Amino acid sequence: MAKNNPSIGGLPLVLGGNVFGWTIDRDKSFEVLDSFYEAGGRMIDSAEIYSAWVPGNKGGESEEIIGEWMENRGIRKDMLIGTKTNAGGQPGGLAHDKVVKALDASLDRLRSDYVDLYYAHRDDPDTPLDEVVATYDEAYRSGKARELAASNYSTDRLAAIIAKAREMGAQPFTVLQPQYNLVERDAYEGQLQDFCVANEIVVLPYFALAAGFLSGKYSSESDWDGHARGAMLKAASDNGGWQTLAVLRDIAAELGTKPAQVAIAWLNTQPGISAPIASATSTEQLADLVEAVSLKLDPSQVERLNNA
Repeated sequence: MAKNNPSIGGLPLVLGGNVFGWTIDRDKSFEVLDSFYEAGGRMIDSAEIYSAWVPGNKGGESEEIIGEWMENRGIRKDMLIGTKTNAGGQPGGLAHDKVVKALDASLDRLRSDYVDLYYAHRDDPDTPLDEVVATYDEAYRSGKARELAASNYSTDRLAAIIAKAREMGAQPFTVLQPQYNLVERDAYEGQLQDFCVANEIVVLPYFALAAGFLSGKYSSESDWDGHARGAMLKAASDNGGWQTLAVLRDIAAELGTKPAQVAIAWLNTQPGISAPIASATSTEQLADLVEAVSLKLDPSQVERLNNA
């Protein structure tokens, strides 16, 4: 994966796999995946935890669907698959034996002998850094993980683990997945963004559409009553979301497009961003995402969104 290269497998978009087995079933997931592939999309993001929060699920459902789809279509070699362990940031969650077991289980579900990108989903301050580095380096050198990554890491901890890897002569984390969108900016902008740009860390932000809030389909809180993502939508709206959405709608009207496409286009103007991660629950939503990655904003539009 080229540093800060927005062309992730030919399309500057990573398809979020968190909806597979959650808000869409296997057959609908296959429809979305097929459309993504046909549009030139080649990178999919998942995690062992997806979607353990659904009653009756145990976690790994997303990986199972992706694995079955790749095997059924005979396209494993075409795809770049990222997955993660230690979603809860548990003490000891990145200990050697736990990571080895988790990675093997993910590979079984993905029906593959390697994953293209393997993340530490959240930091584990209880496990010594040298153990975490050695464990991920082992996964890399064995060929089970072709590139290493961190998600939800602070600047200090990301810098520390990269420094430790260099000190040990081990493979460092080269990709970061932070939460970043027009209404969730504090975690990435500033120190972390500067570090990633200076160190050529590939940044693939998740929740590019703030759980769907930035799609523009909501006008009030009542619109998401009973929605599976209601709590996340409420958080987006409370974080200056309605004001931001008004600016998004204005710019979308100027361009003859949709707010979701403008939100994705804005992400692609930000320093360090290689490609946004966004999920789709229908082929229609997927088509909007695909169109968004080629949308260009003029500097004044970017500035209005920056200030929103």
